[in-house]
Amino acid sequence: MRQNSLFENYDFNMPLASRMRPSSLSEFVGQEHLVGEGRILQRLIEKDMLSSMIFWGPPGVGKTTLARIIAEKTNSQFIDYSAVTSGIKEIKAVMAEAEQMRLMERRTILFIDEIHRFNKAQQDAFLPYVERGSIILIGATTENPSFEVNAALLSRCKVFVMHMLSVQDIHELLVRTMNDERGFGKQNIDISDDMLSMIANFANGDARTALSTLEMVIINSPEVDDSIVVSSEVLEQVTSKKILLYDKDREEHYNIISALHKSMRNSDVNAAIYWLARMLEAGENPLYVARRIVRFASEDIGMADSRALEVAVAAYQACHFIGMPECNVHLTHAVTYLSLAPKSNSLTAAYEAAAKDANDTISEPVPLTIRNAPTGLMKQLGYGKDYMYAHNYEDKITSMQCLPDSLKDRHYYIPTEQGSEKRVKERLLQIEQWHKEHDGVERK
Repeated sequence: MRQNSLFENYDFNMPLASRMRPSSLSEFVGQEHLVGEGRILQRLIEKDMLSSMIFWGPPGVGKTTLARIIAEKTNSQFIDYSAVTSGIKEIKAVMAEAEQMRLMERRTILFIDEIHRFNKAQQDAFLPYVERGSIILIGATTENPSFEVNAALLSRCKVFVMHMLSVQDIHELLVRTMNDERGFGKQNIDISDDMLSMIANFANGDARTALSTLEMVIINSPEVDDSIVVSSEVLEQVTSKKILLYDKDREEHYNIISALHKSMRNSDVNAAIYWLARMLEAGENPLYVARRIVRFASEDIGMADSRALEVAVAAYQACHFIGMPECNVHLTHAVTYLSLAPKSNSLTAAYEAAAKDANDTISEPVPLTIRNAPTGLMKQLGYGKDYMYAHNYEDKITSMQCLPDSLKDRHYYIPTEQGSEKRVKERLLQIEQWHKEHDGVERK
Protein backbone atom coordinates (compact mmCIF):
# COMPACT_ATOMS: atom_id res chain seq x y z
CA MET A 1 0.00 0.00 0.00
CA ARG A 2 1.38 3.41 -0.98
CA GLN A 3 1.96 5.73 1.95
CA ASN A 4 0.89 9.36 1.73
CA SER A 5 3.76 11.75 1.30
CA LEU A 6 4.35 14.45 3.88
CA PHE A 7 3.72 17.03 1.14
CA GLU A 8 0.54 15.79 -0.54
CA ASN A 9 -1.86 18.09 1.28
CA TYR A 10 -2.32 21.68 0.09
CA ASP A 11 -0.55 21.20 -3.23
CA PHE A 12 2.71 20.26 -1.58
CA ASN A 13 4.35 19.72 -4.97
CA MET A 14 4.87 23.48 -4.92
CA PRO A 15 8.06 24.76 -3.29
CA LEU A 16 7.59 25.94 0.27
CA ALA A 17 8.45 29.52 -0.68
CA SER A 18 5.58 29.54 -3.19
CA ARG A 19 3.10 28.00 -0.73
CA MET A 20 3.97 30.56 1.93
CA ARG A 21 3.80 33.58 -0.36
CA PRO A 22 1.78 36.27 1.51
CA SER A 23 -1.58 37.18 0.05
CA SER A 24 -2.11 40.44 1.99
CA LEU A 25 -0.11 43.26 3.52
CA SER A 26 -0.89 41.90 6.99
CA GLU A 27 1.15 38.78 6.14
CA PHE A 28 3.94 40.67 4.40
CA VAL A 29 7.22 40.63 6.32
CA GLY A 30 9.74 43.46 6.25
CA GLN A 31 9.89 46.73 4.27
CA GLU A 32 8.19 48.65 7.07
CA HIS A 33 9.60 51.88 5.63
CA LEU A 34 7.35 51.34 2.58
CA VAL A 35 4.28 49.37 3.69
CA GLY A 36 4.16 50.04 7.43
CA GLU A 37 1.14 51.88 8.81
CA GLY A 38 0.99 55.36 7.30
CA ARG A 39 3.97 54.82 5.01
CA ILE A 40 3.94 56.06 1.44
CA LEU A 41 3.36 52.81 -0.47
CA GLN A 42 0.82 51.57 2.06
CA ARG A 43 -1.16 54.80 1.60
CA LEU A 44 -1.00 54.58 -2.19
CA ILE A 45 -2.28 51.00 -2.10
CA GLU A 46 -5.08 51.77 0.36
CA LYS A 47 -6.20 54.81 -1.66
CA ASP A 48 -5.82 52.93 -4.96
CA MET A 49 -3.70 55.76 -6.39
CA LEU A 50 -0.96 53.70 -7.94
CA SER A 51 1.30 54.62 -10.81
CA SER A 52 4.15 52.73 -12.45
CA MET A 53 7.02 51.90 -10.12
CA ILE A 54 10.27 50.01 -9.78
CA PHE A 55 11.28 47.89 -6.80
CA TRP A 56 15.04 47.90 -6.31
CA GLY A 57 16.60 45.53 -3.81
CA PRO A 58 18.39 42.22 -3.24
CA PRO A 59 16.70 38.87 -3.99
CA GLY A 60 14.22 37.32 -1.59
CA VAL A 61 12.94 40.54 0.00
CA GLY A 62 9.40 40.44 -1.42
CA LYS A 63 9.45 42.35 -4.71
CA THR A 64 7.26 39.86 -6.61
CA THR A 65 5.06 39.21 -3.59
CA LEU A 66 4.36 42.89 -3.04
CA ALA A 67 3.44 43.34 -6.70
CA ARG A 68 0.93 40.46 -6.42
CA ILE A 69 -0.56 41.92 -3.25
CA ILE A 70 -0.97 45.29 -4.98
CA ALA A 71 -2.78 43.63 -7.89
CA GLU A 72 -5.11 41.76 -5.53
CA LYS A 73 -5.79 44.79 -3.34
CA THR A 74 -6.60 47.04 -6.31
CA ASN A 75 -8.61 44.38 -8.16
CA SER A 76 -6.34 44.53 -11.19
CA GLN A 77 -5.35 41.87 -13.66
CA PHE A 78 -1.85 40.65 -12.78
CA ILE A 79 0.59 39.56 -15.49
CA ASP A 80 3.91 38.14 -14.34
CA TYR A 81 6.50 38.67 -17.04
CA SER A 82 10.14 37.61 -17.17
CA ALA A 83 12.79 39.74 -18.84
CA VAL A 84 14.91 36.61 -19.27
CA THR A 85 12.58 34.63 -21.55
CA SER A 86 10.56 37.28 -23.41
CA GLY A 87 11.14 39.44 -26.46
CA ILE A 88 9.41 42.22 -28.43
CA LYS A 89 6.82 39.80 -29.89
CA GLU A 90 5.73 38.64 -26.44
CA ILE A 91 5.64 42.24 -25.18
CA LYS A 92 3.26 43.28 -27.97
CA ALA A 93 0.97 40.33 -27.25
CA VAL A 94 0.80 41.22 -23.57
CA MET A 95 0.20 44.89 -24.35
CA ALA A 96 -2.67 44.00 -26.69
CA GLU A 97 -4.27 41.99 -23.90
CA ALA A 98 -3.80 44.87 -21.45
CA GLU A 99 -5.37 47.31 -23.92
CA GLN A 100 -8.44 45.08 -24.19
CA MET A 101 -8.72 45.01 -20.41
CA ARG A 102 -8.48 48.81 -20.32
CA LEU A 103 -11.40 49.08 -22.74
CA MET A 104 -13.33 46.87 -20.33
CA GLU A 105 -12.42 49.35 -17.57
CA ARG A 106 -10.10 46.98 -15.74
CA ARG A 107 -6.51 47.85 -15.07
CA THR A 108 -3.58 45.57 -15.72
CA ILE A 109 -0.55 45.42 -13.48
CA LEU A 110 2.39 44.15 -15.49
CA PHE A 111 5.15 42.85 -13.26
CA ILE A 112 8.54 42.49 -14.93
CA ASP A 113 11.12 40.55 -12.98
CA GLU A 114 14.75 41.47 -13.69
CA ILE A 115 13.73 44.46 -15.80
CA HIS A 116 17.39 45.44 -16.09
CA ARG A 117 17.88 42.48 -18.45
CA PHE A 118 15.71 44.11 -21.11
CA ASN A 119 17.62 46.01 -23.79
CA LYS A 120 16.75 49.60 -24.78
CA ALA A 121 14.37 48.59 -27.57
CA GLN A 122 12.45 46.24 -25.30
CA GLN A 123 12.17 48.85 -22.56
CA ASP A 124 11.05 51.48 -25.08
CA ALA A 125 8.25 49.16 -26.20
CA PHE A 126 6.49 49.72 -22.86
CA LEU A 127 6.56 53.52 -22.99
CA PRO A 128 3.38 54.25 -24.99
CA TYR A 129 1.36 51.82 -22.89
CA VAL A 130 2.63 53.30 -19.64
CA GLU A 131 1.86 56.82 -20.87
CA ARG A 132 -1.60 55.83 -22.12
CA GLY A 133 -2.45 54.11 -18.85
CA SER A 134 -3.01 50.72 -20.47
CA ILE A 135 -0.76 49.21 -17.81
CA ILE A 136 0.69 49.95 -14.43
CA LEU A 137 4.25 48.78 -14.80
CA ILE A 138 6.01 47.33 -11.77
CA GLY A 139 9.60 46.42 -12.48
CA ALA A 140 11.88 44.51 -10.13
CA THR A 141 15.65 44.74 -10.24
CA THR A 142 18.67 43.88 -8.13
CA GLU A 143 20.74 46.44 -10.07
CA ASN A 144 20.76 50.21 -9.69
CA PRO A 145 17.92 51.38 -11.99
CA SER A 146 19.74 54.66 -12.64
CA PHE A 147 22.22 52.68 -14.72
CA GLU A 148 20.12 49.77 -15.96
CA VAL A 149 16.72 51.30 -16.85
CA ASN A 150 16.22 53.75 -19.74
CA ALA A 151 15.92 57.36 -18.60
CA ALA A 152 12.61 57.77 -20.47
CA LEU A 153 11.04 54.79 -18.73
CA LEU A 154 12.64 55.56 -15.38
CA SER A 155 11.24 59.10 -15.42
CA ARG A 156 7.73 57.63 -15.58
CA CYS A 157 8.27 55.31 -12.61
CA LYS A 158 8.61 55.86 -8.90
CA VAL A 159 11.59 53.93 -7.51
CA PHE A 160 11.11 52.18 -4.17
CA VAL A 161 14.24 50.82 -2.49
CA MET A 162 13.64 47.51 -0.71
CA HIS A 163 16.05 46.43 2.03
CA MET A 164 17.37 43.01 2.92
CA LEU A 165 15.23 41.36 5.60
CA SER A 166 16.45 41.39 9.18
CA VAL A 167 17.13 38.17 11.08
CA GLN A 168 14.05 38.99 13.17
CA ASP A 169 11.89 39.34 10.05
CA ILE A 170 13.02 35.95 8.73
CA HIS A 171 12.66 34.26 12.12
CA GLU A 172 9.07 35.55 12.27
CA LEU A 173 8.45 34.07 8.81
CA LEU A 174 9.88 30.69 9.80
CA VAL A 175 7.79 30.52 12.97
CA ARG A 176 4.67 31.30 10.93
CA THR A 177 5.62 28.59 8.43
CA MET A 178 5.87 26.00 11.20
CA ASN A 179 2.34 26.89 12.38
CA ASP A 180 0.60 27.59 9.07
CA GLU A 181 -1.15 24.74 7.24
CA ARG A 182 0.37 25.98 4.01
CA GLY A 183 3.71 25.15 5.58
CA PHE A 184 4.13 22.51 8.27
CA GLY A 185 1.27 23.43 10.59
CA LYS A 186 -0.45 20.06 10.18
CA GLN A 187 2.72 18.08 10.67
CA ASN A 188 4.32 16.99 13.93
CA ILE A 189 7.82 18.38 13.58
CA ASP A 190 10.34 18.66 16.37
CA ILE A 191 12.61 21.63 15.61
CA SER A 192 13.96 24.01 18.23
CA ASP A 193 13.63 27.78 18.13
CA ASP A 194 17.43 27.96 18.19
CA MET A 195 17.53 26.00 14.92
CA LEU A 196 15.03 28.39 13.35
CA SER A 197 17.27 31.26 14.46
CA MET A 198 20.27 29.54 12.87
CA ILE A 199 18.39 29.24 9.58
CA ALA A 200 17.32 32.89 9.82
CA ASN A 201 20.95 33.96 10.27
CA PHE A 202 22.12 31.63 7.53
CA ALA A 203 19.63 33.08 5.01
CA ASN A 204 21.43 36.44 5.07
CA GLY A 205 18.35 38.56 4.47
CA ASP A 206 16.77 36.33 1.79
CA ALA A 207 13.35 34.89 2.68
CA ARG A 208 13.44 32.47 -0.24
CA THR A 209 16.75 31.03 0.93
CA ALA A 210 15.38 30.68 4.47
CA LEU A 211 12.26 28.79 3.38
CA SER A 212 14.17 26.57 0.96
CA THR A 213 16.66 25.72 3.70
CA LEU A 214 13.90 24.91 6.18
CA GLU A 215 12.18 22.69 3.61
CA MET A 216 15.42 20.85 2.82
CA VAL A 217 16.18 20.34 6.51
CA ILE A 218 12.75 18.84 7.19
CA ILE A 219 12.77 16.63 4.08
CA ASN A 220 16.11 15.18 5.17
CA SER A 221 15.17 14.60 8.80
CA PRO A 222 14.07 11.15 10.03
CA GLU A 223 10.65 10.28 11.40
CA VAL A 224 10.73 9.04 15.01
CA ASP A 225 7.49 7.91 16.73
CA ASP A 226 5.24 9.78 14.27
CA SER A 227 7.29 12.95 14.56
CA ILE A 228 9.85 14.47 12.21
CA VAL A 229 12.92 15.16 14.37
CA VAL A 230 15.34 17.78 13.13
CA SER A 231 18.85 17.30 14.48
CA SER A 232 21.76 19.71 14.52
CA GLU A 233 23.69 17.26 12.32
CA VAL A 234 21.11 17.47 9.54
CA LEU A 235 20.98 21.26 9.82
CA GLU A 236 24.76 21.46 9.55
CA GLN A 237 24.80 19.16 6.52
CA VAL A 238 22.18 21.21 4.68
CA THR A 239 23.63 24.62 5.44
CA SER A 240 27.16 23.57 4.60
CA LYS A 241 26.01 23.30 0.98
CA LYS A 242 25.44 27.04 0.78
CA ILE A 243 27.82 28.77 -1.61
CA LEU A 244 29.78 30.97 0.75
CA LEU A 245 31.68 32.72 -2.04
CA TYR A 246 30.47 36.10 -3.19
CA ASP A 247 27.30 35.91 -5.26
CA LYS A 248 26.47 39.10 -7.17
CA ASP A 249 22.76 38.32 -7.06
CA ARG A 250 22.61 38.00 -3.27
CA GLU A 251 23.23 40.13 -0.19
CA GLU A 252 26.90 39.14 0.00
CA HIS A 253 27.26 41.46 -3.00
CA TYR A 254 26.44 44.43 -0.76
CA ASN A 255 28.54 43.14 2.15
CA ILE A 256 31.69 42.88 0.06
CA ILE A 257 31.36 46.20 -1.76
CA SER A 258 30.91 47.70 1.71
CA ALA A 259 34.07 45.92 2.87
CA LEU A 260 35.98 47.32 -0.12
CA HIS A 261 34.73 50.86 0.48
CA LYS A 262 35.48 50.81 4.21
CA SER A 263 38.93 49.27 3.72
CA MET A 264 39.88 52.06 1.29
CA ARG A 265 38.45 54.65 3.69
CA ASN A 266 40.64 53.18 6.44
CA SER A 267 43.71 53.32 4.13
CA ASP A 268 44.09 49.53 4.45
CA VAL A 269 45.40 48.84 0.97
CA ASN A 270 45.90 45.10 1.50
CA ALA A 271 42.33 44.55 2.68
CA ALA A 272 41.01 46.70 -0.16
CA ILE A 273 42.86 44.67 -2.81
CA TYR A 274 41.64 41.44 -1.21
CA TRP A 275 37.97 42.47 -1.30
CA LEU A 276 38.41 43.70 -4.87
CA ALA A 277 39.79 40.27 -5.83
CA ARG A 278 36.90 38.53 -4.05
CA MET A 279 34.45 40.44 -6.22
CA LEU A 280 36.22 40.09 -9.55
CA GLU A 281 37.16 36.42 -9.16
CA ALA A 282 33.51 35.64 -8.35
CA GLY A 283 32.35 37.23 -11.61
CA GLU A 284 31.29 40.73 -10.59
CA ASN A 285 30.82 43.24 -13.40
CA PRO A 286 34.00 45.39 -13.29
CA LEU A 287 31.99 48.46 -14.29
CA TYR A 288 29.95 48.15 -11.10
CA VAL A 289 33.15 48.16 -9.04
CA ALA A 290 34.52 51.06 -11.09
CA ARG A 291 31.38 53.13 -10.50
CA ARG A 292 31.67 52.62 -6.74
CA ILE A 293 35.35 53.64 -6.89
CA VAL A 294 34.46 56.84 -8.77
CA ARG A 295 31.96 57.71 -6.03
CA PHE A 296 34.55 56.98 -3.32
CA ALA A 297 37.07 59.33 -4.94
CA SER A 298 34.93 62.38 -4.18
CA GLU A 299 33.05 61.10 -1.14
CA ASP A 300 36.09 60.10 0.93
CA ILE A 301 39.05 61.92 -0.68
CA GLY A 302 37.71 64.94 -2.51
CA MET A 303 39.89 68.03 -2.46
CA ALA A 304 42.54 66.31 -0.35
CA ASP A 305 43.72 64.80 -3.65
CA SER A 306 41.68 65.80 -6.69
CA ARG A 307 43.74 63.44 -8.84
CA ALA A 308 41.91 60.56 -7.14
CA LEU A 309 38.84 61.31 -9.22
CA GLU A 310 40.94 61.37 -12.40
CA VAL A 311 42.45 57.98 -11.56
CA ALA A 312 39.04 56.50 -10.73
CA VAL A 313 37.43 57.76 -13.96
CA ALA A 314 40.41 56.52 -15.97
CA ALA A 315 39.99 53.06 -14.40
CA TYR A 316 36.30 53.11 -15.33
CA GLN A 317 37.18 53.97 -18.93
CA ALA A 318 39.83 51.24 -19.03
CA CYS A 319 37.22 48.69 -17.93
CA HIS A 320 35.08 49.84 -20.86
CA PHE A 321 37.97 49.50 -23.30
CA ILE A 322 39.27 46.03 -22.48
CA GLY A 323 36.99 44.36 -19.91
CA MET A 324 37.90 41.40 -17.74
CA PRO A 325 40.26 39.82 -16.98
CA GLU A 326 42.74 42.40 -18.28
CA CYS A 327 41.13 45.37 -16.52
CA ASN A 328 41.67 43.81 -13.09
CA VAL A 329 45.06 45.54 -12.91
CA HIS A 330 43.48 48.94 -13.68
CA LEU A 331 40.99 48.50 -10.86
CA THR A 332 43.84 47.41 -8.58
CA HIS A 333 45.71 50.56 -9.62
CA ALA A 334 42.72 52.74 -8.68
CA VAL A 335 41.98 50.90 -5.43
CA THR A 336 45.61 51.18 -4.37
CA TYR A 337 45.81 54.90 -5.20
CA LEU A 338 42.55 55.68 -3.40
CA SER A 339 43.50 53.60 -0.37
CA LEU A 340 46.80 55.44 0.07
CA ALA A 341 45.49 58.92 -0.76
CA PRO A 342 44.83 61.43 2.06
CA LYS A 343 41.21 61.32 3.17
CA SER A 344 38.61 64.04 3.54
CA ASN A 345 34.82 63.92 3.60
CA SER A 346 34.49 67.71 3.43
CA LEU A 347 32.69 67.61 0.08
CA THR A 348 30.12 65.15 1.37
CA ALA A 349 29.57 67.23 4.50
CA ALA A 350 29.33 70.41 2.43
CA TYR A 351 26.66 69.02 0.15
CA GLU A 352 24.63 67.54 3.00
CA ALA A 353 24.63 70.87 4.85
CA ALA A 354 23.71 72.77 1.68
CA ALA A 355 20.99 70.25 0.84
CA LYS A 356 19.41 70.73 4.26
CA ASP A 357 19.35 74.50 3.77
CA ALA A 358 18.08 74.06 0.21
CA ASN A 359 15.13 72.00 1.44
CA ASP A 360 14.42 74.41 4.30
CA THR A 361 14.59 77.51 2.06
CA ILE A 362 13.27 76.10 -1.21
CA SER A 363 11.25 79.25 -1.93
CA GLU A 364 14.11 81.73 -1.38
CA PRO A 365 14.46 83.87 -4.52
CA VAL A 366 17.74 84.16 -6.40
CA PRO A 367 19.29 87.59 -5.66
CA LEU A 368 18.43 90.01 -8.46
CA THR A 369 22.09 90.87 -8.98
CA ILE A 370 23.04 87.39 -10.22
CA ARG A 371 19.89 86.65 -12.20
CA ASN A 372 20.14 86.26 -15.95
CA ALA A 373 18.52 89.08 -17.96
CA PRO A 374 18.04 87.96 -21.58
CA THR A 375 15.06 90.29 -22.21
CA GLY A 376 14.38 94.00 -21.82
CA LEU A 377 11.55 93.36 -19.39
CA MET A 378 13.82 91.39 -17.10
CA LYS A 379 16.35 94.24 -17.14
CA GLN A 380 13.55 96.67 -16.23
CA LEU A 381 12.67 94.44 -13.29
CA GLY A 382 16.23 94.67 -12.00
CA TYR A 383 17.56 91.35 -13.18
CA GLY A 384 21.36 91.52 -13.32
CA LYS A 385 21.48 95.07 -11.93
CA ASP A 386 24.84 95.94 -10.32
CA TYR A 387 26.31 92.59 -11.35
CA MET A 388 30.09 92.61 -10.84
CA TYR A 389 32.12 90.61 -13.38
CA ALA A 390 34.99 89.17 -11.32
CA HIS A 391 37.46 89.14 -14.23
CA ASN A 392 37.24 92.93 -14.44
CA TYR A 393 38.70 93.32 -10.95
CA GLU A 394 42.33 93.11 -9.97
CA ASP A 395 41.89 90.35 -7.34
CA LYS A 396 39.30 88.47 -9.42
CA ILE A 397 36.95 88.69 -6.41
CA THR A 398 34.09 91.09 -5.71
CA SER A 399 31.98 91.93 -2.69
CA MET A 400 28.82 90.91 -4.55
CA GLN A 401 26.43 88.75 -2.49
CA CYS A 402 25.56 85.47 -4.22
CA LEU A 403 23.53 83.71 -1.49
CA PRO A 404 19.96 84.63 -0.50
CA ASP A 405 19.77 87.13 2.38
CA SER A 406 18.75 84.48 4.91
CA LEU A 407 21.85 82.41 4.10
CA LYS A 408 24.41 85.09 3.29
CA ASP A 409 26.77 84.09 6.14
CA ARG A 410 26.63 80.34 5.62
CA HIS A 411 29.77 78.24 5.22
CA TYR A 412 29.27 74.76 3.78
CA TYR A 413 32.73 73.70 2.69
CA ILE A 414 35.09 73.29 5.64
CA PRO A 415 38.45 72.03 4.33
CA THR A 416 40.72 69.82 6.40
CA GLU A 417 44.49 69.82 6.73
CA GLN A 418 44.78 66.60 4.69
CA GLY A 419 46.91 66.48 1.55
CA SER A 420 46.18 69.12 -1.06
CA GLU A 421 43.21 70.34 0.95
CA LYS A 422 45.63 72.15 3.24
CA ARG A 423 46.49 74.46 0.33
CA VAL A 424 42.78 74.78 -0.50
CA LYS A 425 42.16 75.84 3.09
CA GLU A 426 44.85 78.51 2.83
CA ARG A 427 43.22 79.86 -0.35
CA LEU A 428 39.80 79.91 1.28
CA LEU A 429 41.19 81.83 4.25
CA GLN A 430 42.72 84.35 1.84
CA ILE A 431 39.31 84.88 0.20
CA GLU A 432 37.64 85.29 3.58
CA GLN A 433 40.29 87.81 4.65
CA TRP A 434 39.71 89.75 1.43
CA HIS A 435 36.00 89.97 2.21
CA LYS A 436 36.68 91.18 5.75
CA GLU A 437 38.85 93.96 4.38
CA HIS A 438 36.58 94.97 1.51
CA ASP A 439 32.99 94.52 2.61
CA GLY A 440 33.36 94.69 6.38
CA VAL A 441 31.29 91.57 6.95
CA GLU A 442 32.85 88.93 9.14
CA ARG A 443 31.72 85.60 7.72
CA LYS A 444 30.75 82.86 10.15
